[in-house]
Amino acid sequence: MGRIFEHFAQQVAGWAGRPPAFIIALAVVLGWGISGPLFHWSDTWQLVINTGTTIVTFLMVFLIQNAQNRDAAAMQAKLDEMIRALSDARNAFIGIEHLGEHDLIDIRERLEQEFGRDDPRHQGIGRVILRR
Repeated sequence: MGRIFEHFAQQVAGWAGRPPAFIIALAVVLGWGISGPLFHWSDTWQLVINTGTTIVTFLMVFLIQNAQNRDAAAMQAKLDEMIRALSDARNAFIGIEHLGEHDLIDIRERLEQEFGRDDPRHQGIGRVILRR
């Protein structure tokens, strides 16, 4: 069952991000809007779009989250392999994604102190960001 759901979630998440999905959604909304006068802008007419979009949104959250969780896990595995492959890398960083937020903030701050917050390379990146 898990494999079937994962495959389904991956397919739906991939399809939902493509132009045809947007066009279909836009067509549904336009069709609903155009049908307003036919249904005299009734409460039921409004309830149809509200209920439909709520159900689709609710289900899509779970499908997209499943796909993102797997993508993130794959990315972590790749990064861990890169750490293992580099002789100068610190193997202690493998698996730190399982630490709590406070621990991760501490590690990031220690790395920034070790590297140097006022490093000229940071200032160069800051200028690039400001240009946007």
